[in-house]
Amino acid sequence: MTRTHWAAVTAVVLALLFAGAATVASAGNGGSATVERAPAGASADAGFARDMSVHHQQAVEMSFIVRDRAQGEEVRRLAYDIANTQANQRGMMLGWLDLWGLPKVSADAEPMAWMSTGGDGSSPGGGHSGHAGHQAEDGSLMSGMATKSDLERLSRLSGKQAEILYLQLMIIHHNGGIAMAKGCVERCEVGVERDLAQGMVDAQASEVELMVDLLHKRGAEPRT
Repeated sequence: MTRTHWAAVTAVVLALLFAGAATVASAGNGGSATVERAPAGASADAGFARDMSVHHQQAVEMSFIVRDRAQGEEVRRLAYDIANTQANQRGMMLGWLDLWGLPKVSADAEPMAWMSTGGDGSSPGGGHSGHAGHQAEDGSLMSGMATKSDLERLSRLSGKQAEILYLQLMIIHHNGGIAMAKGCVERCEVGVERDLAQGMVDAQASEVELMVDLLHKRGAEPRT
C-alpha cells in the first residue's frame, strides 16, 4: 500500500476508535447529546454530523499525507494537531448518530442539503440559504473540500512545496468548514452540537490566520 493509503486507513481507524469512545462518554455523562426527541434523519443536526464527518475525514487524510513530508516543524505540528482534533470531533459526531439511532450515511440526501432547510428538515426558514451552489466534482463533495487531483499532487510533493500546497488547501478547507459550522450554530437544535460547531468556527478561524502567516513566511499566498 502507498503512504497515502496507509494514512487514510489510519485515519479511519482513529475515527472509529473516537466514535466508540464518544458513544460511551456521552452515555456516561447523562447523554449530553441526547434530547427528548432524537433529531430526524433530515434534520440539520443529523446532516451536519454526517457531512462534517466526511469533511473532517479529508482534513485528517491531508494532514497525514503532509506530516511526514514537511520539513518545517511548525507545519508538521499544525498537521498533527489538525489530524488529532478533527479525528476526535469526527468520532464525537459519529457517536451521536449512533446514540440517535440514525445512519451515518444517507443515500437520499445531497451533501449540505440541510443548510437549505429549517432545523427539523422543513423548508427554509431564514438564515443562510443553500450551500453556496457548490458543484461536486472530482471528489470535492462539499464546499472547501480538495479534489482528487489536489490530493494526488500533494502526495507527490515534499518539503517546502508540500507545505505550501497543504496550507493553501487547508485554508480553503477550513473556510468551507467554518461556513458549515455556522450553519449548524443557526439551525442545530442539540445544544452540545451547537457548542461543538461554534468551537469549530472559533478554532478554525484562528488556524486560518496562522496558516496565512505560514504561507507568507514561505513566500506564498492563499489560493483565491
